[in-house]
Amino acid sequence: MRIVVALGGNALLQRGQVPDAESQVANIRLAMRQLAPLTDDHSVVITHGNGPQVGVLAMESAADPRLTKSYPFDALGAMTQGLIGYWILQAIGNERPYRQFASIINQTLVDVDDPAFEDPTKFVGEVYHEQQARELAERHGWSVKADGDGWRRVVPSPRPREIIETQLIDHLLGESIIVVCAGGGGVPVVRTETGDLRGVEAVIDKDRSAALLARRLNADRLLVLTDVENVIEGFGSDDPHPIKRTTPEHLRTLDLPAGSMGPKVEAVCQFVEGGGHGVAAAIGSLSEAADLVNGERGTFVTRV
Repeated sequence: MRIVVALGGNALLQRGQVPDAESQVANIRLAMRQLAPLTDDHSVVITHGNGPQVGVLAMESAADPRLTKSYPFDALGAMTQGLIGYWILQAIGNERPYRQFASIINQTLVDVDDPAFEDPTKFVGEVYHEQQARELAERHGWSVKADGDGWRRVVPSPRPREIIETQLIDHLLGESIIVVCAGGGGVPVVRTETGDLRGVEAVIDKDRSAALLARRLNADRLLVLTDVENVIEGFGSDDPHPIKRTTPEHLRTLDLPAGSMGPKVEAVCQFVEGGGHGVAAAIGSLSEAADLVNGERGTFVTRV
């Protein structure tokens, strides 16, 4: 089957972990060891997040006295695609040295008038105490919001409309090459009045981009891999229970956390609703990736 895998942030960096390169490389090595068996029998595209990494680069850019202006987020997104793509290529290549892998830096088209540009909501970078976050916001012109017990920088998160390099990705898959792409949702770009592409200051939701890419590639499966085994119905209530098999219609009735499971559920719903016969999606643990394909584990989502 043709499968698009959306790696959760825990595959790169555990919450609260210092974003040193060594820690992330170790996490990715473990993640690729768990994911590699999936590539033995299927054509696989690997997508990933970049929130902490782009936050580190943004801080470095803002603090560099040689610069008159910090690097924009589209440029930082491209940098992290190359960085994380390299780590993933090396790790999975060591697990399957007889396979071919490619990591590409790709662009994701968004609407220039997307309302997200007026209301930044996407968390990026490290967690701060409120006072520290507000001081950084004033110093660098950031927007910051509360994220759980801490505060983080927020940037616009417009809806992805097209993956510019879809045809190239499809070609690579046709040559039996495992592709790493759409890192951080892809580099956000808009079309100018002359038809040219131009980068914009934003970060695209990686799960939405993965769902869009999966539809454009006519994928059979979209796997959203995270650090939990199932979507939980009644989350936070006195009677929570895991959902094993379900439909988009049922998932859309659930009250899910907007900052974590909500976007993942929305992504799988969009993919399944837009797909043909036999298309399915799953949300579950990275360690059980191979068993998610046919609904043996995780939350398996089909039209009926």
